[in-house]
Amino acid sequence: MASDAAVHQHPAEPLSQREARPGRSAELMLMFLAWLITTAFYVLASLGAQNHLPPRLGVFLTFIVVISLGMHLAIRRYAPRASQILLPVATLLNGIGYVEIARWDPAFAGSQALWFLISAVGLVVTLILVKHVRDLDRYRYLTLSAAFALLLMPLIPHIGDPVNGARLWVQVGPIHFQPVEFAKILLAFFFASYFAANRELLSTPTVRIARRQIVPPKTLIPIVFAWGCALLILGAENDIGFALLLFALFMSMLWVTTGLKTYVVLGIGLFAGGAVVAANYFTQVHSRISGWLDPWSSINFAHSSQIAYGWFSLSAGGVIGTGLGLGQSGNIPYITSDMIFAAIGEELGFIGIILVLCLFVAFIGEGFRIAQKAHSDYVRLAAVALAAIIGFQAFFIMAGVLRILPFTGMALPFMAYGGSSLFSNYVIVAVLLRISDENNNEVRGGEIRAVQFKK
Repeated sequence: MASDAAVHQHPAEPLSQREARPGRSAELMLMFLAWLITTAFYVLASLGAQNHLPPRLGVFLTFIVVISLGMHLAIRRYAPRASQILLPVATLLNGIGYVEIARWDPAFAGSQALWFLISAVGLVVTLILVKHVRDLDRYRYLTLSAAFALLLMPLIPHIGDPVNGARLWVQVGPIHFQPVEFAKILLAFFFASYFAANRELLSTPTVRIARRQIVPPKTLIPIVFAWGCALLILGAENDIGFALLLFALFMSMLWVTTGLKTYVVLGIGLFAGGAVVAANYFTQVHSRISGWLDPWSSINFAHSSQIAYGWFSLSAGGVIGTGLGLGQSGNIPYITSDMIFAAIGEELGFIGIILVLCLFVAFIGEGFRIAQKAHSDYVRLAAVALAAIIGFQAFFIMAGVLRILPFTGMALPFMAYGGSSLFSNYVIVAVLLRISDENNNEVRGGEIRAVQFKK
């Protein structure tokens, strides 16, 4: 009776404050396992490459434990009922990637460690600022405007910084980053908002043309226009990787929203037509596809040698790998960014590749499970979009390295060197954690109300 009275006396108090905070021992145990594996890999890489223990092993271990433990404590404070799987998986992927970065380019390791700290702060700040993800639905066109502004930044003279023919980078004083990494998150929120608001119209054919009924074209015009403009901007920047990511994200969300196979067929047709146009009129796309189809020709090898060296490394790794610190992948250009998957495949072998794949599948599967439990269309679609971003980006770069698709040069989430990518990925983790916490709070609140009603 006393507990009932307390509940009635403070009806507006958040549920997480009315009750004891739930334990997060599973997350902590998984984090401990991630620390253990990362430290073991770090030691083995140093022994294999230099025949001695890392000189600053204690500093390394303290650094990763303190930062990831700080994220754990922040989640315990601000999202106590959130998923206990996402952060450990992200930490382990991040740790394996860091070991390879420190192995092949120690100068980049310090920068990546700093970005790990900044990304952890970004996760905590996101959890503090985003109290309810459904509130972001109010800012549909503001997020779209901000996404376009970020996409256009690399095209601004004296700010955009072209690298290898692609205009993806922005240099503002000492800060050097890729705006598209943040634009993709904002576009995911916009797509989720628009599709949630127009789900019924997009799912129900009401306009008759000849003997067939189709959805009202005016419903598709705004979203197709926004999507098309984003693709045109990315085309102008020669960014085929994120253009492909945006296309896949748009079509998958359209299908998830409506369940209509017509959109799948339409997407395949648009992709085929767009691929033909891009291959003929965009130089970088043409060279990527040509190198993919015939990487060994004298004309293409100047551009495809990076991939060829990566295949040699994967071949040398075999099933069990050469061993950490024993690989010979140092001649691969951009090995710690574009080609880190090849480095992992050489030193950890097919088994290491399967480990990485399983970790990504676990992350994406948990993201989709969180989406299934959401209590509004907008939040559900936002969770699907954020999990799909990680999934598509990982798939495109791994498929490119394995020659399943043309090589795009995207960053492997959590693993490749790059501060913009790492920061945006941890923001995605934070938003998914917030959605998970909201889902479980609403379920718990419903259970309490049901018990009170019975009493």
